[in-house]
Amino acid sequence: MAAELTLGAEEELHLIDLESGKLSARAPQILSRLPAGSYSAEIQRTTVETNTDVVASLDGLRRELLRLRKGVIDAASPDGIGIACVGTAPRSEFADFELTSTGRYGRMQEQYRMLVDEQLICGTQIHVGVSDRDLAVDIAQRVSRDLPVLLALSASSPYWNGADTGYSSIRSIIWQRWPSAGSTGPLSSAAEYDELLGDLIATGVIADSKMAYFEVRPSSHAPTLELRVCDACPIVDDAVLIAGLFRASVRAAELDIEAGRPLAPVAEPIHRAAMWQAARSGLTGDLLDDTRHPRPTAAAHAVRHLIRRLRPQLEELGDYDEVVELASTLLARGNSSDRQRAAFAERGELAAVVKLVVEETQGPASGIPPAVPALRTYPSRAGDEAVGPGSRPRPAYEEIVGYFESLPDGLVAERLSAAETWIAGHELTFAADDGPRPFAVDLVPRVLNSHEWAAISAGVLQRARALEAFLGDVYGEQRILRDGVIPRRTVEGAPGWHEGGRALPAGTLRSAVIGFDLVRNEFGGWRVLEDNLRNPSGAAYAIAIRSLMDEVAPGVPRPERMLTPGGTFDLLRRALSAGGSAGSAPGPAALLSSGPASGAWFEHRALAAGAGLQLLALDDVGISDGRVVETATGTPLDALYLRLDDELPDAVDSRGARIGEQIMQVAAAGHVRLANAPGNGVADDKAMYCNVPTLIGYYLDERQLLEQVPTYRTSDEAERRAVLERVGELVTKPVDGHGGEGVLIGPAAGAAVVAERRAAIAADPDAWVAQEVVPLSSHPTFSRATPSEAGAGIDGARGGVLEPRHVDLRVFVYASPGSPDGFVVAPLALTRVAPAGSMVVNSSRGGGAKDTWIVAPEADSAADRDPAEEV
Repeated sequence: MAAELTLGAEEELHLIDLESGKLSARAPQILSRLPAGSYSAEIQRTTVETNTDVVASLDGLRRELLRLRKGVIDAASPDGIGIACVGTAPRSEFADFELTSTGRYGRMQEQYRMLVDEQLICGTQIHVGVSDRDLAVDIAQRVSRDLPVLLALSASSPYWNGADTGYSSIRSIIWQRWPSAGSTGPLSSAAEYDELLGDLIATGVIADSKMAYFEVRPSSHAPTLELRVCDACPIVDDAVLIAGLFRASVRAAELDIEAGRPLAPVAEPIHRAAMWQAARSGLTGDLLDDTRHPRPTAAAHAVRHLIRRLRPQLEELGDYDEVVELASTLLARGNSSDRQRAAFAERGELAAVVKLVVEETQGPASGIPPAVPALRTYPSRAGDEAVGPGSRPRPAYEEIVGYFESLPDGLVAERLSAAETWIAGHELTFAADDGPRPFAVDLVPRVLNSHEWAAISAGVLQRARALEAFLGDVYGEQRILRDGVIPRRTVEGAPGWHEGGRALPAGTLRSAVIGFDLVRNEFGGWRVLEDNLRNPSGAAYAIAIRSLMDEVAPGVPRPERMLTPGGTFDLLRRALSAGGSAGSAPGPAALLSSGPASGAWFEHRALAAGAGLQLLALDDVGISDGRVVETATGTPLDALYLRLDDELPDAVDSRGARIGEQIMQVAAAGHVRLANAPGNGVADDKAMYCNVPTLIGYYLDERQLLEQVPTYRTSDEAERRAVLERVGELVTKPVDGHGGEGVLIGPAAGAAVVAERRAAIAADPDAWVAQEVVPLSSHPTFSRATPSEAGAGIDGARGGVLEPRHVDLRVFVYASPGSPDGFVVAPLALTRVAPAGSMVVNSSRGGGAKDTWIVAPEADSAADRDPAEEV
């Protein structure tokens, strides 16, 4: 064995002011208290670097890392300073950079400018003893295929400059900006490597050999091969795992060289793609496999595959059992990036993330013990809102899961049966093609923390204001069309456009009630999926679900400051008065329904009863003295809440009379208010959705607060060509579709169905849009257990088995006379649940729902206020 295969490591540690959570530039003072042989300065004064002694075993490396960290902790603690061994400090900002005062670093800052100023990053370098430099150069090229997995395991830098970057390792992306970063390219000897390095120095682009920031290199100061791609790891055992895998990879490459096996290099663009993918997704998504023609593979599979491939070398080195255990633990709890995002999702504060990484860095080698046991059979997945890595409930769900686990055998089944009985007794149904169906309700509630709700509320209020302004404009002055911001054809040719909408008086409120469909991605970010301005349903279902939970599962622990949905009825009543004379009280109003055949007949009845509205069909209204009246009593109606299956101007009663046209004439004269107005569909068809950020900028002079799902308009020739090539990878929808009708999720469809959709798009491009597939978040949901699924605990056979189901969220905004924004967000939301194996949540496609528990900010307690009082 020519390579010594000893181990060593250098760790870069952020210095954190424990009071503020921000970086501290006290490295010079702290280093003055530490031995120079083991500790050194870095380019930024907010970092201390540790250098271990040479060791022979993983356990020896573990002891060294703990020893050196303790040295920094002891030296820094008198100043109120802690350490965080992560790629980026969560609360770091550009202004935190302070240069270490040496001539070399000063020259680097002068030459590289911003590239130096943004180096608030820390890595872990692993050294494996390979004193033969020719051998080291050869090995360095052969281990490159394993580097993406090592980077993904180490990823610990999702936050930079105070924001989530969308990357698991933004540090590695920043690092790649150095001119000498990345791969060396093919080299045959140490002499060629030295020649390359000499040429780089001679160009003046780098100053010395220490600036050879290659991914793997012969060390500039030790007889070792040095791994440089990894983020700093807060948990010591994660760094030990990476060291064990890297050493085994080095040994495997050495054996290949001894056996005369030729190097099969990965093409540089493919290698860069694999490294980028690891930096982007970490362990939450796919990595690229190590085949000759790489394809995406689940990150956990890639890790296990690497261990299987290196098993002979791991066993030879005596590391196999330990590496398997360490890898299983890391995959169960997630890498640091996963844990940081989970901490932020729980509190909505970077301070919570800083606290976590400091505690992990200064804690035991194996990490902080989990607070709760894992759910034994629940299949953990990235993006699950309630259950984190390792199938352990997240903090907001610990008491809820504990409650269900404490139930005696069979009681879960009893509660599920009681829910079905409640649904039947209260006729909680929706209409489908084959008639009314029960509206399935799950008993595991969804929790929205106060910071999430605040962000959602601000975003949907902004959209409501912009969409209402757009409707008022396009059915009025049409400024946005004259200015050429949106083509006239796009608006007046849209399926939702109705010329009759222009007859309503100027200043008419068009959108009394708006529904917004949101999804949460695997990183916890919210995206608007659809806007609903015609007749959004679901509010009454959300209120009914809360009543069901109150009766069927009253013992489920509820969070403090949970909003109550009952005040929504009054919000609806007040919304119907919007557009009336200032200070006027709501007059007689009715909900105008298509009747029992309507898909949301339950909701029509519930809303009318709860808001004190008359529930009328087209046969129940007439025109008298220029007013809309209830025919049975002759009572004039001031407002009509339209819940019709057809547009009002096209509506006829059972006798064939064009009652809709007559009502429109009364509305045009200003003698009845219509909510929601005919023609609103122009603002919520799938094609107009693409323009909402433009509407926000045009009408509000603001940037959108909630992002959208990337959407392609197939009416555009360039976008159509791209969509036709990728129908099998995208979600395609009809522009005027609703209720999930016509939606095709390409990755889940067969080749014949994809080909049929491709032909339909090509035949009528204006009728379709396409969206990127969003990896929807999931939520634990009970499904009925069979005897063969018997087992103990909540996820065994207590009558229900917990399994992850995809969910979305419908939020409701009501017009609100006198409020600052003109709208108010209802204190409820409807969580819709997809069937097993599906991503379509619509009830008509087999979906269900669950209660949504919204936590209000501390100053906004639901215990002592009525949400309607905010209006």
